[in-house]
Amino acid sequence: MTATAPPLLGAPAADDPGVTPGMPGPPRRRRRSPGAAVAAWLRGGGVPTLLMFVPLLLTFGYFAWWPILKSLILAFQHTDLMTEPTWVGLRNFERVLADPLLWTAAGNTVWFATLALVIGFPLPILMAMVMAELRRSRQISSVLVYLPVIIPPVVSVLLWKQFYDPSASGLFNTVLGWFGLGPVGWLQDPVMAMPSIVIQATWATAGTATIIYLAALMSIQAELYDAAEVDGASVLQRTWHVTLPQLRSVILLMLLLQIIGTMQVFTDPFVMTGGGPENRTVTLLMLIYNYAFLSGDFGKATALSLLLAVVLSVISAVYLRLTRKWSES
Repeated sequence: MTATAPPLLGAPAADDPGVTPGMPGPPRRRRRSPGAAVAAWLRGGGVPTLLMFVPLLLTFGYFAWWPILKSLILAFQHTDLMTEPTWVGLRNFERVLADPLLWTAAGNTVWFATLALVIGFPLPILMAMVMAELRRSRQISSVLVYLPVIIPPVVSVLLWKQFYDPSASGLFNTVLGWFGLGPVGWLQDPVMAMPSIVIQATWATAGTATIIYLAALMSIQAELYDAAEVDGASVLQRTWHVTLPQLRSVILLMLLLQIIGTMQVFTDPFVMTGGGPENRTVTLLMLIYNYAFLSGDFGKATALSLLLAVVLSVISAVYLRLTRKWSES
């Protein structure tokens, strides 16, 4: 008489149709009770982790989210931060929308963002591609490209303001004089003022984007370029079919960040032109500054800040919606 071995735990029954006798079935997953999950979390060091996280959460909430909540309330009040605020409801928003300078500032901000995208967005990509080919001098070129970024923004603006000196002795007008041109009132001309500011802002900030693109280029597999070269692809074809598709996600992210950043431009036009000439360089953030610190109406300034935040949120949501398939493909 032979003893029969007990079936394996979780194995299918021998008389189950379509199942080979003795074949183990899939392991059964046991659901842990909430009490067991909490006990495992405690044994895994959950309490010390939580205690370390709470100060960070409180600090971030106090310095980041609490001002946002305060601004939501302040937008519906009339206050100069000195006297007791009074509730005015939507009056601040009505006053902002009725200000004729608002639409001038909005148009100037959009114009600045457009010029920055046309002039400043492709430049870092091109510089990163060139630097990627410089094997021996790549480090020194990275330092030189990033050098303008470490200069304080106000110092950078004041430096370029000297370059834009409208007299014949100004740096740029001196160069134009070599060719019998000029002098040009770079910041005094209503047409030239905004492009001049964009050029300065591009010089001051392009280094960061260039280093990011260069890091992304270094992560592209060399085999892709080798295969394209074997297929007879030219430099332009390799750039279009290999480089740019590999940089797709980085380009989409940097484009969104640049749109948000250029819509919040303040330092460059404020220091360089003060909004002139003829209000051609007044931006939305400069208007917020004027409401708060020149007019002393912080409720109106906060209302415009919230309107700008809503507009940027909508732009970001639409942008992410439109580029979702392209970024995932």
